[in-house]
Amino acid sequence: MAYDLEKKFPMDTLLNGFWLPTIRAAIEISDDNPDGAIKLLQAAVPYELAVGGDLYPVYVRGQAYLTLHKGTEAATEYQKFVDHRGIVLNSPLGALARLGLARAYAMQGDTAKAKAAYQDFLTLWKDADPDIPILKEAKAEYAKLQ
Repeated sequence: MAYDLEKKFPMDTLLNGFWLPTIRAAIEISDDNPDGAIKLLQAAVPYELAVGGDLYPVYVRGQAYLTLHKGTEAATEYQKFVDHRGIVLNSPLGALARLGLARAYAMQGDTAKAKAAYQDFLTLWKDADPDIPILKEAKAEYAKLQ
């Protein structure tokens, strides 16, 4: 589908510079190629803070760095969600980035920052259905830090 969109809209800057690299990067991560994802996302860097796209490329790049066990780089990406709340607004990625930030800090061995980030995520999701898998994972990860 991504190739069809690229062929149909070759001059669409938002599509070709923001969305398609993000889509392809997510596919690369699922194909166990996070390095390829990071390379693809370079095309989105000029647009990621200027486009009302909820920082999707930033989130996917953070996921790629987590997959590579690069906690510092992942934290840098997820911190952009905290720093640019006005772009994210009420996107679910804003909350999920808090979880990514917690995981990145935990990966770095910074327990204090990891606990704070987990608490931020769990506070945002305090009214969520307790059976949501990612919420269960976050609670279990947070409990291990105690």
